[in-house]
Amino acid sequence: MFDANRIEAVVIGASAGGVEALNHLLPVLPKTFAPPVLVVVHVRQGQPSLLPDLFSSRCELAIEEPFDKDMIVPGTVYFAPPGYHMLVEAEGGAAPSIALSIDPPVRFSRPSVDVLFESAAHAYGERLLGIVLSGANDDGARGARVICDAGGTCWAQDPETATAPAMPLAAIAEDAVHEVLTLDEMAMRLSQCIARQP
Repeated sequence: MFDANRIEAVVIGASAGGVEALNHLLPVLPKTFAPPVLVVVHVRQGQPSLLPDLFSSRCELAIEEPFDKDMIVPGTVYFAPPGYHMLVEAEGGAAPSIALSIDPPVRFSRPSVDVLFESAAHAYGERLLGIVLSGANDDGARGARVICDAGGTCWAQDPETATAPAMPLAAIAEDAVHEVLTLDEMAMRLSQCIARQP
């Protein structure tokens, strides 16, 4: 059974069709939503990301494109900058922060969902929720497996509802998903179950 009260961070991976999926999830999160949300969307290299501006006008939560070493603030959505891997660092019991890397692409992608998921799993362990959304490759499946092995929870978008089902299907095939949910089901759980009291 999913225990929403223990979740301290949410990581989301998406590719083709992912912006539409995120538009079902992020705008419904209330101002009282506590966990930080870290998002990797595959975007074309060499182009600025329009995602922070797009979602800032639609969401109650703060939307950020972080800099290297930024502290991770509760109730904030972080979009990985184009051309950079986004990782979570939490060394020696320090508060988690963001690290940006120009290491080679992983699964042909930079930013990589796997890189974010794996680093967040090491930082948050069982307190992490990973979500794999629509996408046309298998990025995120291995990272989701790491989250599960660390005691965290993973959801995948129902492939039948995904514009590009390959990404959630890969996570499911990796046996790295606790539940397969529609976007409406995810939105309901996130908005109602993981909120701090005002």
